[in-house]
Amino acid sequence: MEYSKIISVTGLPGLFELLSTKSDGAIVRSLDDKTTRFASSRIHNFSHLETIEVYTVTDNVNLTEVFQAMEKSSGSLPDTKDNNAIRKYFEKVFGDIDFERVYNSDLKKMIKWFEVLKKNNVEIKLSEPEPEEEKAEEKAETVEAEDKKEASAATEKKATRKPTTASSTKTKETTEKKPTASKTAKPAKKKGK
Repeated sequence: MEYSKIISVTGLPGLFELLSTKSDGAIVRSLDDKTTRFASSRIHNFSHLETIEVYTVTDNVNLTEVFQAMEKSSGSLPDTKDNNAIRKYFEKVFGDIDFERVYNSDLKKMIKWFEVLKKNNVEIKLSEPEPEEEKAEEKAETVEAEDKKEASAATEKKATRKPTTASSTKTKETTEKKPTASKTAKPAKKKGK
């Protein structure tokens, strides 16, 4: 199971594996009881764990960094019912958390999520996007190949064209139009009585 497919669904407890998406929701599998269900996007919001950030006293950090610090910690996880123990645990494990903006309910949720991830043997790491350099090189190679194809097609067209002859071209004299005199309407003659 990949960390990049793990999501949180508002209104539903625990974490879920995203199986597939639809225009009106998603099919998800609970990591707790392994049940599969459809979650409507009209009722629920979906958050990938990879996109969740935690407030710190400096810059925000990704939730993955907090989980990795929890993994490296030698101490056991605190009881989620004891708010003071939870706060002391996070001060020791990841002291940069801004406790004025990160509430106790958020800290409890992080502990519960971490337990679920460990229980399901999910490797906590961000998925690596394709490096931009490789994409740029691939695009450049594609453009060069297309340019070569266009250039060879243009030379083939030139080779198959017939040369133009002097008889087929119109001379300037024949193309010039002679100005025509404009006709003016003459008044009708009156018939005498």
